[in-house]
Amino acid sequence: MSTTLEPLRWGILSTGRIAGTFTTGVAGSRYGRVVAVGSRSAAAAEAFAAKHNIATAHGSYEALLADPTVEAVYIATPHPQHCEWVVKAAEAGKHILGEKPIGLNRAEAMVMIEAARAHQVTLMEAYMYRCHPQTRRVVELVREGAIGAVKLIGATFAFQAAFNAESRLWRNDLAGGGILDVGGYATSIGRLVAGAALGRPFADPISVVGAGHLHPETGVDVYAAATLKFEGEIVAQVATGVGLNLQNGLWVYGDQGSIHVPSPYLFAREPEPVTFQLHRQGQAPETITVESDRGLYAYEADAFATAVRAGQGE
Repeated sequence: MSTTLEPLRWGILSTGRIAGTFTTGVAGSRYGRVVAVGSRSAAAAEAFAAKHNIATAHGSYEALLADPTVEAVYIATPHPQHCEWVVKAAEAGKHILGEKPIGLNRAEAMVMIEAARAHQVTLMEAYMYRCHPQTRRVVELVREGAIGAVKLIGATFAFQAAFNAESRLWRNDLAGGGILDVGGYATSIGRLVAGAALGRPFADPISVVGAGHLHPETGVDVYAAATLKFEGEIVAQVATGVGLNLQNGLWVYGDQGSIHVPSPYLFAREPEPVTFQLHRQGQAPETITVESDRGLYAYEADAFATAVRAGQGE
C-alpha cells in the first residue's frame, strides 16, 4: 500500500458513542483525518469537536454535508435514519461509510446503493472486523485448504442487556433487537467464510430458516438463531441476541480440521496481537498469532480511504 496516499478528509455525522470510537480510530489511521463534525445541535457538535480536536463543528447534518472540506462522511445516526442520510450524503457528492446495519431491510439497501451509483460515490457498510488482519488470515487458511473442505460454520454474537422499554435496544421504532444490532456480524462472517471456501469474496445462502423469541411488550427479537445453507454442502448456524449471553465466536469445521476464533468481531482497538486456534486432523492444536500496527477502527478507515482513492465505488 502506498505511503503517499492523500489523506481522506472525514466528516462525522452524529455524535454518539460509536461516532467517538470511530473518530478515535481515524486519529490512529494512516490515510485519514477528521476535519468536521455535525450534530442536530451546535452545542453537541462543539462538545464533540473539543473532545476530539476537530477543527469545524456544524449545528446540523445539512451544514456538514455542505462543507466543501469534507470528502467522506461516517454516518452514525440511529438505525432508522441511515437511509435518509446516506441518500442525502450521496446527493451531496460525499463518499459514505455507513454504520451497520446499512438499512432496515432490502428495500432501503437498494435505495442507498442506487443513490451511491447515481452520484458516483463510494458506499461501504461499517463492519470493521472485515478490515483487520485476523479476518484476512482466517480467510487465507480456508482458501489454502488448511482444514480441508469446509462443511459447517458456527457464528454467534449476543449479549444480555437489562430490559428498558425506552432504550434503543428494546424499541421497535428504533429498530431494536439482536438481529439488527449484532446479528449482522454473525451472518456477515458466515457468508465471508462460505465464500472463501467456494473461492469467492462472499457467498449468498440458497436457503435460510430461522426462529427467535420476541419481547412480549415491545416486539423486538430478544434472541434468535438461523440455519443458512450454501452451495457446496456448506451449512452455517448463526445466533444473536440482546437479552441472552452466548459464547460469542466463530467456529469453522472442515473434513480435515477446524478453526476456532474466540473474538472475531470486537478486538484490538489499539495495536496488539490477537490469537485464534487451528486444529489440523492428527496434529496438536496450533495457536495462530496475528500482529497489527493499527487499531481495529483505524484499519477500517484506511480500507475505506484506499477504496476511495482507487476509485472503487463498491
